[in-house]
Amino acid sequence: MTTKHDRHVRQLPAPVRPALGGQEAAALRRQMADLIPDLRAYARFLARDRAEADDLVQEALVRALGKLGTFQSGMSVKPWLFTVLRNAFFEQTRRRRIERASIAVAASSEEPSISAQQEDRHTLSDLQRFVWQLPSLQREALVLVGAQGLDYEQAAAICDVPLGTMKARVARARARIQRMMEGEPATSRDREAEDAT
Repeated sequence: MTTKHDRHVRQLPAPVRPALGGQEAAALRRQMADLIPDLRAYARFLARDRAEADDLVQEALVRALGKLGTFQSGMSVKPWLFTVLRNAFFEQTRRRRIERASIAVAASSEEPSISAQQEDRHTLSDLQRFVWQLPSLQREALVLVGAQGLDYEQAAAICDVPLGTMKARVARARARIQRMMEGEPATSRDREAEDAT
């Protein structure tokens, strides 16, 4: 039911973004293709599985191509694509968690479970092992800034956090890896930092 007031409220049109021209869209697609190796590397850190990472990259590229109209001139393509990839990863993670819970309910309790140690058949180098021992938010920050070469501002934009938060996560990750390399066990300070990030 509309009131007298509702009839007088004017609906404002949605802002119109200029569509990318043919040459701009083609250039953007070329830039996206050039970034596939970087996307794969980031996806492998997120997914921890090469096949899943490749699927994730493909999903992110499909989404990005479908959203070319939302890309704003002057934006850097790499942080935009990394954000699309990260969002796709978290969406897939939520979906898989729900699927696993449904399967677990339906599965027999007599089925033997596979331990995490049995699944991890490959020996990792110490550094890789330490990186994977980091809390996920610290690991993600370290990978974006350290391995992918993004600056703090770009990494903060991808993770949708303030700049200071990104710098703190990277600093905590580096300090924690240093302590692990020196053979120090996790401290209560590490657990507090994990809860804070």
